[in-house]
Amino acid sequence: MPVRIRLQRHGKKGKPFYWIVAADARAKRDGKFLEKLGIYNPNTNPATIDINVDDAVRWLDNGAQPSETAKRILSYKGVLLKHHLLGGLRKGALTEEQVEEKYNAWLEEKGKSVSQREEELEKAKAEARAKALEAEKEVNEKRAQAAAEAEAPEAEVAGDATEETEAVEESPKPEAEVEQSEEVPAAEETKASSEEE
Repeated sequence: MPVRIRLQRHGKKGKPFYWIVAADARAKRDGKFLEKLGIYNPNTNPATIDINVDDAVRWLDNGAQPSETAKRILSYKGVLLKHHLLGGLRKGALTEEQVEEKYNAWLEEKGKSVSQREEELEKAKAEARAKALEAEKEVNEKRAQAAAEAEAPEAEVAGDATEETEAVEESPKPEAEVEQSEEVPAAEETKASSEEE
């Protein structure tokens, strides 16, 4: 029975995550499997990979063939390196101490590179947040200026209108208007007296 180490899709539409499984090559992609070796979640940045290294190496020793994607994941987590080093141990080229030493040195180096990448991502996120905040401040300042400019002409118009009304109220009536207003009651008196007669 040919065994493949491959990904089995789970999750919802647009948000997949995968199980890394050892399965019969003839089985369906999401069908029966022989053993679950780990998980792979590409939705996080960096991707989350959790794999049982010893079980994966055991399957590789027994002749399981990884798919292309699974091979990249196994290489990234050091499974293929450990498989290679154990092959050297079986041939007598390396001792167990050398295998452990080389594998641990590789893990430390890989851990440093991953942590450096995470720091770069955090720095990029912080810079993006700072830029967004700066852009938002600029937009708010422009809005405040526009609002101040809109209020200034209204205040000037309102100030002019109050000055005009005060000027109208305070200005004395012209003499012609005063004379007309005095003549009107006199004319009314003459009309009233003529009607009585």
